[in-house]
Amino acid sequence: LFIIIFFNFSVFSKTINGTAYVVDGDTIHIKKNKIRLHGIDAPEIDQTCTIKDKTWHCGLESSLALKKLVLDNNISCVVSDIDKYNRYIAECFINNKNINKLMVRNGWAIAYRYYSLDFVEDEKLAKKDKIGIWQGQFREPYLFRKSKKN
Repeated sequence: LFIIIFFNFSVFSKTINGTAYVVDGDTIHIKKNKIRLHGIDAPEIDQTCTIKDKTWHCGLESSLALKKLVLDNNISCVVSDIDKYNRYIAECFINNKNINKLMVRNGWAIAYRYYSLDFVEDEKLAKKDKIGIWQGQFREPYLFRKSKKN
């Protein structure tokens, strides 16, 4: 009995280049390619956070931070997977600078430990420096999404 299994490795070697349209703090579009940034989770656009009992729009700020990073730059994304929403999962770069890492290090996203431990150290530094969403309190983005479904 012989069983032959074919794997589609082509997706794992795909690179997408171009200028990016920012959807939110962890999702971009390059041309018709929807790309979810690997290993990070940013607040949702409509998510708010608090600093000393004052509410602020941390989800909007996170997406604006990503917009500032990618603005008019040529982005190169190395695809590692496709998610259940048919988005490419990728690490993206501007001039060899890792955008995923920068979003976490600058405090605008958390390390998405469920999928990867790649950016845990960057998160620890952002938390220690109290920057971005670490300036105050916030609900982890995946918990915020989950609460909206109920």
